[in-house]
Amino acid sequence: MGMRTTFVVQSFEVHRKKLRPGQRDVAPTESGALKRAEAIAGRQPGSAALRVVADDETGELESVAILGMFGEVPDDFAERMQGS
Repeated sequence: MGMRTTFVVQSFEVHRKKLRPGQRDVAPTESGALKRAEAIAGRQPGSAALRVVADDETGELESVAILGMFGEVPDDFAERMQGS
C-alpha cells in the first residue's frame, strides 16, 4: 500500500450567477500548481491549488490540503475539502 501525492488545480466558473467547479488539471509540483492556479485566476473568476494524498492501489483518499486560493472561490470550498 503506497501513498501517492498529486497536485491538482481546480478552476471555478460562474453559472447562473453562482460559482461552480470548472476544469480540473494536474500539475507536476506544488509550486507548479500554485503558479498555474494564480494564472488561471487571471482569466477565470477563481481557482485553487490542492495537494491530494491517496492510496496508490485503492484510490482511497488519505488527505486533501488547500495550498492556495486565488480570485473568487465558493465560500464553503475549504469546509468541503476538510470533509473529504
